[in-house]
Amino acid sequence: MVELTTESGPFKRGNETGLTYDLKMAAWEWLYREAGCRVIGLEVKLEGPGGRIVDLAAVGPQNTFYIIEVKSNQSDFSRDDHTGDDLTELQDRERNVMERTDLAKETLRQALGFAKETSPDFWRDVPAFKQALSDYQRVSGKEEAYRNRVATFSTKFHDSRFMRIADFHYLIAPKGVVTRSSLPFRWGLIDETSELSLPAPRKDVRKNTGIVSNFLRAIARSNTTSMMRSQGMSFTRREIGTAR
Repeated sequence: MVELTTESGPFKRGNETGLTYDLKMAAWEWLYREAGCRVIGLEVKLEGPGGRIVDLAAVGPQNTFYIIEVKSNQSDFSRDDHTGDDLTELQDRERNVMERTDLAKETLRQALGFAKETSPDFWRDVPAFKQALSDYQRVSGKEEAYRNRVATFSTKFHDSRFMRIADFHYLIAPKGVVTRSSLPFRWGLIDETSELSLPAPRKDVRKNTGIVSNFLRAIARSNTTSMMRSQGMSFTRREIGTAR
């Protein structure tokens, strides 16, 4: 059983908390001890060049594929717990967002004309222009935030394509973060002590030699990266002839 600490570990990434790292190690232990996996990787990029990065991917007996996602708190869990309908609803707001931006832009254009007409030398100080500019900057900021939200909106837990890349999908989280009622469909749950809270149902995943090879290759790449990062090795290719 993994003891949860906040100390740094050899494969801890700089942007993750001690709790997140400890949960990854607890998941690793469960994969090895309970699932019988002997090929395990951290931060594995799957689904091709533009694919998602999963916290842990592993291969067990009979080439059984496992994916585990780490969720250290409720907000972390909620970020990925959206459906396709949620995304459609968010995208449907685009028209209203654009209309507000266009209105603010037109108001600014009119205020600029008014300011230059009434105070040619000090038009920037005209209150109507300053207010219109402030309003436009505020609305533009909201539009940018909206577009960033759409671009990063995650439906991972409910994405049928994502669910087709492994036999078993699990979440690992501290007790209380993810409950049985909030657990996404077809996912299992592991707690912070590497104990199974709820088993995941096995899915019918298409596999052939190429798919298995690609899965293994993705894990190998991630482990190479993790090892190099842990040792402080450079990822930059040395020019031929450069002295060591």
